[in-house]
Amino acid sequence: MTIFNYGLIPMFLSLAATSVRAEPPAARKKVVLVIHGGAGVRASAKMTPEVKARYETALRDSLKAGYAILKSDRGTSLDAVEAAIKVLEDSPLFNAGKGAVFTHDGRNELDASIMEGKEKKAGAVAGVTRTKNPISAARAVMEKSPHVMMTGEGADRFAIASGVEEVSPVYFWTEQRWKALNDVLREEELLKKGRKSETAKPEHPYYGTVGAVALDRHGNLAAGTSTGGMTNKRHGRIGDSPIIGAGTYAENGACGVSCTGHGEIFIRNAVAYDVVALMKYGQERSVVEAAKKVLAKLPTEEGGVGGLIALDNQGNAAMEFDGDGMYRGTITEQGEIDVAIFR
Repeated sequence: MTIFNYGLIPMFLSLAATSVRAEPPAARKKVVLVIHGGAGVRASAKMTPEVKARYETALRDSLKAGYAILKSDRGTSLDAVEAAIKVLEDSPLFNAGKGAVFTHDGRNELDASIMEGKEKKAGAVAGVTRTKNPISAARAVMEKSPHVMMTGEGADRFAIASGVEEVSPVYFWTEQRWKALNDVLREEELLKKGRKSETAKPEHPYYGTVGAVALDRHGNLAAGTSTGGMTNKRHGRIGDSPIIGAGTYAENGACGVSCTGHGEIFIRNAVAYDVVALMKYGQERSVVEAAKKVLAKLPTEEGGVGGLIALDNQGNAAMEFDGDGMYRGTITEQGEIDVAIFR
């Protein structure tokens, strides 16, 4: 007679369940740095593989520069944002720093802002013409002055006195940007004479901006944005990029944001802060949904309004835009890089 030990049944059931249990889902990768190079991308049909590779390389270099700082013992989110943006400012590919567009008067007038999320300190510069890296000038305003924003010649003088590298205005000249200005000026003259334009309008004249948001090991967020503004802008025009709350904002309890788009629209709608407010006051738990909601309610215009990047205090990233594309990328805590251009 076979005697069965009923006490073994729970053990058998447990073993059976173990044998068929699915593998646990992979842990979500925590993003520590997200960047953008503007929402005004060239049409995919007009971008050669070689040009596309140049943009992707620049984005990767930016992410690597910021990540190297975040992985160091004393690296902060502010340091990472500044380093990542400086790489993009030094590239002629993007409308910031070296690649800045020209004003109506044939000048390069650059804007930038930076903000940290712990104490909500911020700094910004607008209309600088002799400062190689405006993002560093913005940080100098934040850390070495009692002010938040400085403009024009005064901002240049302060930045240079604070140790930020000075360059000749000629440094910012590039053939591509000079041609873009002259194309627009030629079109204006034709329109004044009542003649049809023979020149194609520049693609996305409003959207050239670079930015970064970082999260460091201490849980501190920081965000920054830098731009050359709009091709053919007049009379000292300033867009959203140096405006805290419009183009840049960071708050540890919510998220950090950097915007790219039609500056006047982003200023009037306080876009960067609006994303933070949705997270801060509990209307949205997801930084992606907060970013989508803010962009969706903006007034529409031909070609789209622009986009933004955001990063929350848990390492969740948003990269939202309403046009054909946005130069963008992320790097995780493990150093995994992802870059993209088109939708």
